[in-house]
Amino acid sequence: MKISDLRELLKNKQVIDEINKHLWIESQKAGYSIGLERATDEWLKLYATGWMKYNMPEKYNKMMAKKDKKSSSKAKKPAKSPAAKKTTKKAAAKKTAKKAVKKPAKKTAKKS
Repeated sequence: MKISDLRELLKNKQVIDEINKHLWIESQKAGYSIGLERATDEWLKLYATGWMKYNMPEKYNKMMAKKDKKSSSKAKKPAKSPAAKKTTKKAAAKKTAKKAVKKPAKKTAKKS
């Protein structure tokens, strides 16, 4: 979510109530007050999109449509960096080296 979306969410009284509930529950678990800032950050990270999806479905759908447009415009795969190519070459070389070294066959003792 963008910061503008989060600021708009924080203007909603229901969101503030939810954050206060989160503050109380998490403070009870911890045994001390976790603070409003931490409770707000946690709630926004963990629950904001789900809350928005349930309570503001039109706004949520618009937001997701904007994300889809941005992601479809970036559909091209980025080229591998030279460092990534080197690591894959090293990994391939290690695999072939392992295949080349074979374990000697087990000798079985004959019982007479």
